[in-house]
Amino acid sequence: MRKDITIAAEGRATRGKNEARRLRVSGRAPAIIYGTGRDPVAVAISPKEVNKILLSSTGHNSIFDVAVDGGTPEPVMIVDWSYEPVKGSLLHVDMQRIDLTKRIKVKIPVHVHGEPKGVKQQGGVLDVVTREVEIECLPDDIPADFRLEIASLEINQAIRAGDLQMTNSMKLVAGPEVVIVHIVAPKVDAEAAAAGEPEVIKKGKKDDKAPAADAKAKKK
Repeated sequence: MRKDITIAAEGRATRGKNEARRLRVSGRAPAIIYGTGRDPVAVAISPKEVNKILLSSTGHNSIFDVAVDGGTPEPVMIVDWSYEPVKGSLLHVDMQRIDLTKRIKVKIPVHVHGEPKGVKQQGGVLDVVTREVEIECLPDDIPADFRLEIASLEINQAIRAGDLQMTNSMKLVAGPEVVIVHIVAPKVDAEAAAAGEPEVIKKGKKDDKAPAADAKAKKK
């Protein structure tokens, strides 16, 4: 999804661990911009601005502008990033230049809403199998997410990737048969029923032998 945001970046001539450490101490983070057939550019950016994008509703699927050293803004997308495991500070960011006229592949999160009939009335179990689906589309058509209303789902019913609504330039990359969510019968009931069958049969055999035993006792 395209955002009306421009982040300022400063070009950096040197790289390496010492340079990266110096940038972080000064409140910036090292980053690289690449793609569209041009040479990669090493830059320094504001971790705060990057975190705002990563924590937004569209997350790393957001397309925003970066202006290097006050130059012309160009659209980019965050494709990789890393955090310091203890302090949680941003360590590095990879950004890819985006050609707004060409289709790209992105993974879109899937969110389910509602209480299924198969759970509420039939005692089934909700199983969310797939939480994101890969699609292909023009950059300006990237959706924030797919929202599924599942209130009408009954036991043994499912929603698959092919059921998702594709709009504008969107095209499904994932297999259409991939299960997104389905309602399954509780395993406990099936196991209990299976465990109870031998006992019923066993009791039946004992009952069948009982009359014969009584007859022998009377002859004696």
